[in-house]
Amino acid sequence: MTDTHDKAADPPKDRAAPADGIVEITVLPRRPARTVDLGKAAPLGWWPAIVVALVAFIDRVEINLISGALPAIQDHFGFSDTAGGAIPTAASIAAALLLLPAGRLADRAPRVATIAIVVLIWSICSVLSGLATTFVMFFAVRVLIGAAGQLYNPPASSLLADYYPARSRGKAYGFERAGYYMGLPTGVILGGAIAEALDWRAVFFIAAIPGLLIAALVLTVKEPLRGLGDRLDRLRNGEPDDDAGAPLKADGASLLSEARTLLRIRTLKGIIIGQALLSLAVAGLFYWLPTFLERTEDLGYDAASGLAGGVGGTGIVVGIVIGSRMGDRFHGVRPGWRVKVATGFLLMGAVALTGAVLLPGLWLRVTLIAVACAGFAAAIPNLTAASADVVPAARRGMGFALLTFLITLGGALGPFLIGLTSDLVGSTGYGGEPLALAMLVLVPAMFLAVLALLGIRAAFEDDARAAATG
Repeated sequence: MTDTHDKAADPPKDRAAPADGIVEITVLPRRPARTVDLGKAAPLGWWPAIVVALVAFIDRVEINLISGALPAIQDHFGFSDTAGGAIPTAASIAAALLLLPAGRLADRAPRVATIAIVVLIWSICSVLSGLATTFVMFFAVRVLIGAAGQLYNPPASSLLADYYPARSRGKAYGFERAGYYMGLPTGVILGGAIAEALDWRAVFFIAAIPGLLIAALVLTVKEPLRGLGDRLDRLRNGEPDDDAGAPLKADGASLLSEARTLLRIRTLKGIIIGQALLSLAVAGLFYWLPTFLERTEDLGYDAASGLAGGVGGTGIVVGIVIGSRMGDRFHGVRPGWRVKVATGFLLMGAVALTGAVLLPGLWLRVTLIAVACAGFAAAIPNLTAASADVVPAARRGMGFALLTFLITLGGALGPFLIGLTSDLVGSTGYGGEPLALAMLVLVPAMFLAVLALLGIRAAFEDDARAAATG
């Protein structure tokens, strides 16, 4: 099937960059060529990355409001820890079912319009969450918002790969991951603080307002030609680009056939396995973290959510800045650099989060949570950029959908497994806090994620070359 919306009228053939790095290149479909400075890290500016970061931010804020307000919502509806853990699990499974079709759509439909529609749906669902009068209604709405929650990722990740050349993709995806991870603590903090000050329903009403504003901001981003980021790389490297402006084609293979083809890319497969395992652990541990601090450190849920979110946010900012800079600095210079950087930071985060669960003492736990967040935030942008590097431009939407699909499935089980284990441990008459013991169940998954990444370091360069020529 031809991606007809990317077709440019009579595009010029872009040639190797001159000594000053200034070229005329077709950037937008059906628009004339424009002057681009290839010497800049972001030849087309950072605005697209900032907007995508805002989308990721509001997504995670809305999803994680429930974590901060969970004790208040439990008090209102009277449901168990198992039911509480089942809310994000069911929502994530609903999202996973739609991700592969969304990935195919991202390779064929205008990505900017798709993202704007998804954000609008979130805002409507947020209002519906606050209007729920029974737990069944609340649960159903959260499943609905979960179904839309990850659908921005395939088109947004594909869009960033086209706007930014490989040498600056780490920073571009760093923006997106910064928004994503900053949304986690912000949602937790707002959920706990607003539930304490006003009411848990007000939490969801207030969250809908910025969602509507960001949906409008998305429409300020223009749809670029697919494969543009790769062409910018070729031109900067002095290679001619005779196919500039030609529409890329997505073949008519079935969803399963296309998924199997992508999973033959060893680097992508390793990243998917590693991040799925990491998501299993991190989604479960961080979902229950405010409740864990409330129960083990004798804090109110507003204070618990504020501490967990505040220190987590600090660690995330530090990790994003350090990780994205390190990943881009030696990309293309040292073999497999991005994967190696991500593996090291992931190990740091796993060790720190394990310590936060095992070691008593509020401030020790708070410090370790900050270190863990820094490690994870530094690793993920590099893994996302590496995924973009090893998947051909015409299949990036599907590639990111497959990545997000399996990561979402992993994350879906985490909160439920911890909640279920907590109730099972509590039913045995265990004398300690059941939730503290339950959280240890998912710790090994983080270290298995590190092992998965260790196995793909040597494959990255070959996979990246194959993607660039394919």
